Amino acid sequence: MTSRTPLLDTVPTPAELRALKAGQLRQLADELRVETIDAVSVTGGHLGAGLGVVELTVALHYVFDTPSDRLIWDVGHQCYPHKILTGRRDRIRTLRMGGGLSGFTKRTESAYDPFGAAHSSTAMSAGLGMAVARDRLGRRNHVVCVVGDGAMSAGMAYEAMNNIGSGQSRVIVILNDNDMSIAPPVGALSAYLSRLISSKPFLTLRHIAEDLADQLPRPLRKAARRAEEYARGMVTGGTLFEELGFYYIGPIDGHNLDHLLPVLQNVRDAEDDKPVLIHVVTKKGKGYAPAEASADKLHAVTKFDVITGAQAKPKSNAPTYTRVFANALIAEAEADRRVLAVTAAMPSGTGLDLFGQRFPDRCFDVGIAEQHAVTFAAGLATEGFKPFCAIYSTFLQRAYDQVVHDVVLQHLPVRFALDRAGLVGADGATHAGAFDVAYLGCLPDIVLMAAADEVELMHMVATSAAIDDRASALRYPRGEGVGLEMPERGLILPIGKGRVVQEGSKVALLSYGARLGEARKAAAELAARGLSTTVADARFAKPLDEDLVRQLALHHEVLITIEEGSVGGFGSFVLQFLATSGLLDGGLKIRPMVLPDRFIDQDSPERQYEEAGLSARAIVATAMAALGIPADRLSVVRGPRRDHSGTGG
Repeated sequence: MTSRTPLLDTVPTPAELRALKAGQLRQLADELRVETIDAVSVTGGHLGAGLGVVELTVALHYVFDTPSDRLIWDVGHQCYPHKILTGRRDRIRTLRMGGGLSGFTKRTESAYDPFGAAHSSTAMSAGLGMAVARDRLGRRNHVVCVVGDGAMSAGMAYEAMNNIGSGQSRVIVILNDNDMSIAPPVGALSAYLSRLISSKPFLTLRHIAEDLADQLPRPLRKAARRAEEYARGMVTGGTLFEELGFYYIGPIDGHNLDHLLPVLQNVRDAEDDKPVLIHVVTKKGKGYAPAEASADKLHAVTKFDVITGAQAKPKSNAPTYTRVFANALIAEAEADRRVLAVTAAMPSGTGLDLFGQRFPDRCFDVGIAEQHAVTFAAGLATEGFKPFCAIYSTFLQRAYDQVVHDVVLQHLPVRFALDRAGLVGADGATHAGAFDVAYLGCLPDIVLMAAADEVELMHMVATSAAIDDRASALRYPRGEGVGLEMPERGLILPIGKGRVVQEGSKVALLSYGARLGEARKAAAELAARGLSTTVADARFAKPLDEDLVRQLALHHEVLITIEEGSVGGFGSFVLQFLATSGLLDGGLKIRPMVLPDRFIDQDSPERQYEEAGLSARAIVATAMAALGIPADRLSVVRGPRRDHSGTGG
């Protein structure tokens, strides 16, 4: 069978790539695009961004001596073509699978990944650190940061640029402009000017002019330098970056290798130590018709048919938690004009795209700027509005000081909706919401809720909307609900009150969040083994339902807390209360079940939770071990048990 990628087959690493002739790179790029599309059709993942940087990836590895030259991708979801070219092609169809390649750059995976990047806007800060270290060690390697234009909406990017521009360590920044359209039309003239101003003769003349200007009085010297920068800025459009201290080149066509290669080679060979920003214009989804025609350029996809682009959609019996949140928030907004929504560049990921369609003037996407999003919401709250700040649990970490200082300390009723709570499957450790209960729970006077199912999520959205004197946060997992009948609008829950789902007498399982289903399975197994078991849904971590905890502690031999979070969270709050109340003095056996003290790599959520020890089987084993009963010696006794639905669904 004839290979569809004959040239790519001969290029397992960048060393072989650099042995090719420049005229062969167009074919290589075309084959690399074919391989990327085929691989992602099997695995799912981020497609559009990778297709947009195929030519840029080829050019960078051809011109620069990677991995000695550091190539940092920001964000790492652009990196699939990079992985194929850097010795990982044989594993590319294991992307985002258990034991397979990460969907992002990862230091432990390859020497060609000098920095892990699954969150945005970190590349330039890390790159400057590498450049300073290089200079202190007396090395001469290059540091190249590929930054998507979306990352430029984050303040951290400008903090890094300001620091780079004012320092003495050379960093090469590639601005991959694929969405903001900040560039004028790109063509032959722009390419010519970019080659010209990056060329050695031009830079030599520029240095001569600078030397002459140095002989002028200081006011004239400054004026001459400003005139030169602004003159180039008028031609190229890079005045902003020049003001930040960069030598700006561009814009150039990121899909035209004849334009890319000479500019990159000029920059590589330049003796100037000034940091450089190369403005490259690309098109997400480039070269794949279904992606180019899609509104989101097939940014993130499931498995799909290569010919048609049709994605495989698993059959669903229940809506996703994200959609439930969106519908619940729309219901609250229809009843109260003060309800507003804020997100940080994740409208579809958080469901706020649906809210925005219904209330376009009440939905605010502030870009990749979580810190700003939180304080912006705080400002809205000061004027009597009801802002819901919808941010992934793992992304809210980026705005922790704003949560503390700008919201909680000032008793402002900002409502945080934390999607992707717990383990998240294929996105792995970088996107797992493991820490929010711990990092929010230590803050005074904040209300923390966790939804056990989709109906509970609706109730908690309604409850958050009603909390008007302090901050609140509700967490919910990725994926589908359990298939319950949905009300039109949620009920307002009593603050700090949980519910008993099933009553027993020997073992008490106190669940916080979406492990309630596993707790009920475990209770059924324990009952079959003759161990009467209570199942309770805490609903709130703060304020803790102390009456419920007290009753469970006093009337059961074993109390097990279960949560999809790290140590220091809900179980710690329960232990603190039990200890200070003297409820541990009588011999209660308590076992907190939390995520293990390590990061868990990508896999299916079911396997992740099995590995984490938070499955029904693990709950049963924990209860039996606490009672000192060997699992293989306990007889199975089936008998009746009481089952109460409790309040609120």
